[in-house]
Amino acid sequence: MSDVAKRILIVEDDEDSREVYREVLEDSGFDVDTAVTGTEALRMARERHPDAILMDISVPEMDGWTVTSELSGDPGTADIPVIIVTAYAFQADRVRAEGLGCAGFLTKPCEPSRVLAEIERTLGA
Repeated sequence: MSDVAKRILIVEDDEDSREVYREVLEDSGFDVDTAVTGTEALRMARERHPDAILMDISVPEMDGWTVTSELSGDPGTADIPVIIVTAYAFQADRVRAEGLGCAGFLTKPCEPSRVLAEIERTLGA
């Protein structure tokens, strides 16, 4: 990784998961922002332009699918890689993620080391 820390936006409404992912990413040298709702995630992505987004699908106000679609359709955020993290492990969800251009798809429960590895793979670290 370069000298400048990469910024990751974690979109997760489960506090325990959010804090575990934050901790493992910060311990690995990433700057981390977090959002609890889809509305907050969309605003933060547009304001902060993170290097990657870890997106839970089941978040309040606006689900992760909608947020991801909004981001991919906006020229200002379309280049931000989104990694879906969801308890929905159906093939149709994987296909939907691919259709939205997502960089990765992880199913819960997901070990923090897998999250870190997927972020690093996505960013080419």
